[in-house]
Amino acid sequence: MEVAGVDGCPGGWLVVRALVSERLRVLSINVQPDFTQVLSRADECATIAIDIPIGLSEDGRREPETEARRVLSPLRHSSVFPAPVRAVLGAGSYREACAISAGARRDGKKVSKQTYFLTDKIADVDRVMSGDPSLQARVIEVHPEVCFWALSGHQLLRNYKKTPAGRVERAQLLSSVFADDLASLHPPAGTARHDLYDACAAAWTAARHARGEAERLPPEPRLDSHGLRMEIVY
Repeated sequence: MEVAGVDGCPGGWLVVRALVSERLRVLSINVQPDFTQVLSRADECATIAIDIPIGLSEDGRREPETEARRVLSPLRHSSVFPAPVRAVLGAGSYREACAISAGARRDGKKVSKQTYFLTDKIADVDRVMSGDPSLQARVIEVHPEVCFWALSGHQLLRNYKKTPAGRVERAQLLSSVFADDLASLHPPAGTARHDLYDACAAAWTAARHARGEAERLPPEPRLDSHGLRMEIVY
């Protein structure tokens, strides 16, 4: 059985395919330009875990981020960005996105710049998933820090992922579930080592999902207007 972990990168999507056995084995590491290509290249994978919101609220009510920030507090909660309302995906500028968000959300909040810079990738995935909600049987939303939290036995990681200590901390955790020496693997051009580790953590969660071992935040997710579950799987 194969699975895939997917993390956003400047060139599109960093995809780590892995073979599920007693310990995961990396089969390939590559960058795909869009989500359609991710699905095409990972067609044989039982589960594809991607670090991007799946299922978008129309009014700002979306529990996965609230739950993720709760379990990651007080050290890693700032890594969780609020998902935009779906209408923001059509904005032509940050100012327009803020106006749309403020008008649609119950709390009147504008969209953050971090979230706005992700809207192209969110829209890339939303176009495909909204067109076929049945894909959610094998395509799941994850958050790397929640994955690492679960992998560490619900312990918070002490160090930021882009620091040397953070990279060592994550590599050590991943070495417990991967047969490969991940520190010796080279991230593709245009990606960073922390991107590779995030994609590997997503692949580990994909394996948990394929085995029927995964959990979700919240435990009983709501559906969005397109029939997609709004959840973070770990």
